[in-house]
Amino acid sequence: MTPIRLLTFSTLFPHEARPNQGIFVENRLRHLLASGEATTTVLAPVPWFPSRSARFGDWALNARAPAVETRHGFEIRHPRFPVIPKIGMSAAPWLLYRAMVPQIARLLAEGHRFDAIDAHYFYPDGVAAAWLGRRFGLPVVITARGTDVNLIPQYRVPRGLIEGAIRDASALITVSAALKQVLVDLGAPDDKVTVLRNGVETDLFRPPADRAAIRSRLNLKGPTLISVGGLIERKGHHRTIEAMLQLPGFELIIAGEGPERGRLSAMIETLGLGDRVRLLGPRPHKELPDLYGAADASVLASSREGWANVLLESMACGTPVAAANIWGNPEVVQAPAAGVIYESNTPDGVAAGVRQLFANLPLRTATRAYAEPFSWDATTAGQLALFRRVIGR
Repeated sequence: MTPIRLLTFSTLFPHEARPNQGIFVENRLRHLLASGEATTTVLAPVPWFPSRSARFGDWALNARAPAVETRHGFEIRHPRFPVIPKIGMSAAPWLLYRAMVPQIARLLAEGHRFDAIDAHYFYPDGVAAAWLGRRFGLPVVITARGTDVNLIPQYRVPRGLIEGAIRDASALITVSAALKQVLVDLGAPDDKVTVLRNGVETDLFRPPADRAAIRSRLNLKGPTLISVGGLIERKGHHRTIEAMLQLPGFELIIAGEGPERGRLSAMIETLGLGDRVRLLGPRPHKELPDLYGAADASVLASSREGWANVLLESMACGTPVAAANIWGNPEVVQAPAAGVIYESNTPDGVAAGVRQLFANLPLRTATRAYAEPFSWDATTAGQLALFRRVIGR
């Protein structure tokens, strides 16, 4: 069968300066391409910024993204597009669309041919992709991943644009049933939305060969919790830190970087938790299995998620989870071997969830066994079936 020719389109794709950004988009694509039944050209736009100087913080990382790079054997292009910080939300899809029209025209002029646009993240990416599909006569499949549909539609103009993209897209994908219901509530026909969960790299995320050695290297002595994710308010690290006041004897390590680092550092010091709570900073994806494996449990206190990859990553390393009862989390944590879902997403609730988990801590082998069926195979098969249907094969 002739491979499906995709144009993968996402501003969330990882790049040299942001290697962990949107890693779930890259992982899903890698497994799809490994099937041999699809090819892709990756167009991963990056906001334009004039300086690489570290004094500009996060913005400078955009300037450091290469124009073209190769990851896992396939090429990724990072064209720039204009953004208007803080006030440009309503204009973002239009700015992205206008910047990408000549990029796609150039690809077509070079001889590239596409059967469909594979867009990730609904706003602004999905909205711009729907317009690009109309411009170039290509069907569009948009994947919703979380905040793009459970937060952004609260704003009037973005909501209208998202509703338009829902109508114009040939098919829609969500990473959880909870997000599918959001799209249906926004006007999507039920049969237009396919749930294709994220998977986990069970060959990378696995129990460590020498857990004691890793714990010794990290200087971990007591029962240890880990929280992985960007240091942003939505991830709820502040709730987990405050919960430590109610968990004497526990240690907490936090892996991630972001604008909340200063506030979280000050909070740790003010609460007198410096001897039990550590911010590890950003860690390469390949180092996370050792961190998960060294911990006794993971905590996810986010206020919003679509499908939290960190839960499956932790479980695949044999480490059970305590996760807030939000959006897709109950779809991931469905058995005692996986961990617990706690109800109140507050410091008190986090502490209660941890105590509940440790009152009947599952065997690490059982937690690993729970995670093993969550490979990418079913998701790859679902994508292939969906794209074939969309392009009429």
